[in-house]
Amino acid sequence: MEKRANIITMKGNPMTLLGPEIKIGDKAPDFTVLTGDLKPYTLKDAGDKIKIISVVPSLDTGVCELQTIRFNEEAADLDNVVILTISVDLPYAQKRFCSSNNIDKVITLSDHKDLSFGLNYGFVIEELRLLSRGIIVLDKDNTVRYVEYVKEVSNHPDYDKALEETRKLL
Repeated sequence: MEKRANIITMKGNPMTLLGPEIKIGDKAPDFTVLTGDLKPYTLKDAGDKIKIISVVPSLDTGVCELQTIRFNEEAADLDNVVILTISVDLPYAQKRFCSSNNIDKVITLSDHKDLSFGLNYGFVIEELRLLSRGIIVLDKDNTVRYVEYVKEVSNHPDYDKALEETRKLL
């Protein structure tokens, strides 16, 4: 397993990411995560829409909550785009979060079981078994058109840049 040291920090502390770095132009690897009903969900399940994959460490933290709410709000203006929020939170916790925060346009998915998404996309923080923060935009053919690994996990991603790149694909 590829290890990438000192790529990100968590509250100033250097962390190691597991898995390959995804780059613009790459074909998106498949993954299997779980829905709130404990059913497997793969990249193919998102269909031939443009995809925004919002990666968060845990929905129960402030920045992750705001990131998910922001994309839920933005989804109303993005036809033919599916937004996936992936964390290692348990599916039950994700369902509770969505219910409590009126999240109804973003699909929340759990990578807790196998870390399939995190390892295939290089987002697993080795020291914490959490996903690092980031955003990936895929076109209809699942080619990576934008990727951001947020350098300091407690910071927000560049929402505007990700949304700009998404709108170019519409």
